[in-house]
Amino acid sequence: MGDLIAVPERGLVYGNRGCLHDAHGEIRRSWAVKRWIACRLQFRDWHRTPLMQPGRYTELFFLDEATAFAAGHRPCALCRRADYDAFTAVWAELHPGEGGADAVDARLHGERVAAGGGRVLHEARADELTDGVFVLRDGAPWVVVGPELVRWTPGGYVDRMPRPVGEPAAVLTPRSLVALLASGWESVVPLLHPSAAGARR
Repeated sequence: MGDLIAVPERGLVYGNRGCLHDAHGEIRRSWAVKRWIACRLQFRDWHRTPLMQPGRYTELFFLDEATAFAAGHRPCALCRRADYDAFTAVWAELHPGEGGADAVDARLHGERVAAGGGRVLHEARADELTDGVFVLRDGAPWVVVGPELVRWTPGGYVDRMPRPVGEPAAVLTPRSLVALLASGWESVVPLLHPSAAGARR
């Protein structure tokens, strides 16, 4: 849903929305900039400790890239340059005339955050969505994996069910990122956490 939650798990993808915490490490806002990015967990020899330093950006962690996409993040242009270049190439086909990170981030921001500050959802048939797209079902986030939906938790995927046929679904993943996933997206960070394959039926 894009909400910030405190859990011990760190996931497979690192993220940034600017400085969201105060000098005491308390979260004060959901985002500070429109540039929401998803990064590698490791890059060069960089290491930040402690986390949530005063005046520095707030370190976020995502279970996998599908989770980061559902929250509305896109690949970082620094630590994931090849992914960013591939992303913007697909973006140019989806949105002719919208070049550069500022245009990408502006559109994504409108697709994830409503004018009143709430979350933007859109509707699609669950059986027509591609792998990695998140839907909301009975108030819980589920991701599309093949012919099934698999339920997300901060530490991994735990349940699975057949995708409903012909049934409308509330889609969490922003529209442009749904289209990107449908293009056959591959990257250096895992699209799905390994638990997606082992979640119980």
